[in-house]
Amino acid sequence: MTEQETLENFEAEAARLRGTYGHLEGTTLLEQLVDRELKGQIMLTSSFGAESAVLLDLVATVDPTIPVIFLDTRRLFGETLRYQRKLAEFLGLEDVRVIQPDTGLLKKTDPDDMLFTTDPDQCCHIRKVAPLDNALKTLSDSGFKAWITGRKQFQASTRQNLEVVEASEGFIKINPLAHWTDEDVKSAFLARNLPRHPLVADGFKSIGCMPCTQRVADGEDARAGRWAGQDKTECGIHMIRRVAS
Repeated sequence: MTEQETLENFEAEAARLRGTYGHLEGTTLLEQLVDRELKGQIMLTSSFGAESAVLLDLVATVDPTIPVIFLDTRRLFGETLRYQRKLAEFLGLEDVRVIQPDTGLLKKTDPDDMLFTTDPDQCCHIRKVAPLDNALKTLSDSGFKAWITGRKQFQASTRQNLEVVEASEGFIKINPLAHWTDEDVKSAFLARNLPRHPLVADGFKSIGCMPCTQRVADGEDARAGRWAGQDKTECGIHMIRRVAS
């Protein structure tokens, strides 16, 4: 099968799933997809950031054995690393896989940890895109074909047309919170008594690597503090072109 045929198959399957389950969201969507369609073929990536607890809670409720991929870029806030361990234990997640960038590549391309000041795209590539791409290839080769994300339409103008099921980067992407509002997220935190990332109370609404994350003013997009003052809006991990074999 050619790469084009593989991509077309993913598009067709995503369209079928969207037609059958596209009216659902949250736990209801995940239950149908995990139990009826994608059992043993679905995984999750999480930054364990400001809103991550909501999606992780939904996943833990449906199936706590679903693999959760956590990317430690080696430039994260210490608060994020501690929160990751606390939240995983709180929710009973059974398969959290921590991946990191290649140490040799970091020493060669970013020996002073200052690449973000001169080439933020390359910094994201070596610290996020490349290690995640390697992890996704391993998962794809092991039979995984679906990827749950926590992206939401309200987060940024670049996500306004986000669907709950889509074909992207050689995976079927499941976005169970795509249509949720900021109020929906806040309500879920309260209803489920979920622990908050400690930096949220300090004005951080979207939390990534420490050098490229700032506080966000009231009324701004949640992601306005990511790469503030630059044209850059995404790190690139949701543009990885991975074709399952």
